[in-house]
Amino acid sequence: MELITPGLGLIFWMTLAFLFLIYILGKFAWKPILQSLKERETSIHEALNAANQAREEMKQLRAGNEELLQEAKNDRDAILNEARKIKDKIIEEARLKAGEEAARIVASAKESINNEKMAAMTELKNQIAESSLTLARFILQRELSDPKRQEEYVRELLKEIKFN
Repeated sequence: MELITPGLGLIFWMTLAFLFLIYILGKFAWKPILQSLKERETSIHEALNAANQAREEMKQLRAGNEELLQEAKNDRDAILNEARKIKDKIIEEARLKAGEEAARIVASAKESINNEKMAAMTELKNQIAESSLTLARFILQRELSDPKRQEEYVRELLKEIKFN
């Protein structure tokens, strides 16, 4: 039962040991413990401040990244628009050149057709003239084979020459 109701001597010596322990701890251990706690508290505050500062820097970096991304998108859009304009210009130039080339080819074809037409007409006239001369020769040979008819024909020609 001594454990439940301790004796007066035991309480005295336990109190004395406790006070001695507190004195020893206060003299040698309390200051270093408090100093280490203070250092720990300071380092925690510094870490929190650094974390807050890093958070702010991250927000600024995100904002900067978003601005850079927007600028990059704008640059990309500008480059694409410029490329479309250049493409349209090249297509228009090609269309104009093709139109000019087609007009030149048509003009050349018309000129060629006209030249061939003139050559064909000249050839046809030459053939008609030849055929006419051949026919006239046959007719004259037949008509003028008789000397009497030759004389009559010459007189008719002379009359026509005098009137003209």
